[in-house]
Order: sequence, then structure tokens, then C-alpha cells
Amino acid sequence: MKNYIIIAAAVSLSLMSCKKAEKKTETVENPDGSVTTTTIETEKTTSLDSARINETVEEAKERLNSAGEKIDDATDKAGHELKKAGEDLKDVAAKGAEKVEKGAEKVKEDLKEK
Repeated sequence: MKNYIIIAAAVSLSLMSCKKAEKKTETVENPDGSVTTTTIETEKTTSLDSARINETVEEAKERLNSAGEKIDDATDKAGHELKKAGEDLKDVAAKGAEKVEKGAEKVKEDLKEK
């Protein structure tokens, strides 16, 4: 879930266009001795770099795929371990039941003798 939020934030930040304003002040001395000051303001816009955005998106997809594969591997491993634990538990339960049956038979025989 965090990965989706990070990817969305990265894409939205990269899609926002930024403007940069630059002010230049020029002072010019005229031939008659007067001074003229001119202020020029220029705006520079940064263009959207789609190649970089596509690269970032592909990189994010690769990371998500890698994470998904790791999760699948961990799930498979846990499933195998749970299956083995279940089989071990069945064996233990069968041995326990066998001992209980033997004990019950002994008690029956003891009661018949008395």
C-alpha cells in the first residue's frame, strides 16, 4: 500500500509544471548624461520529461513485481511448513490415542479381575 502512495506522489510531483521567474535590471547611461534603468522579467517554464517519468514508472513496476514474488515465495514456504506441522500433529494424536486405548483396556481388565 505504501508503494502505491509513493508512486502516486512521485508521479503527481513530476507532472506539476514549475515556473521560474528571472528579473534583470539594466542601467544605461544616455549620451545626454541621463541614466535609464530598465527591469526585464522573464519566465522560464520547465518542460515535462516524459522519458524520465516512464523510467520511474517502469522501475516502480519492477520493484512491485519483485516484492510480489517475494511474498509468493514466503507464502509457499509457510504453506509447506504448515502442512508438515499438520502431519506431525496427526502422528502425535494417533500415538496419543493408541496409548489411551491401551490404558483403557488395562483398566477394563483390572476391573474384571476384581
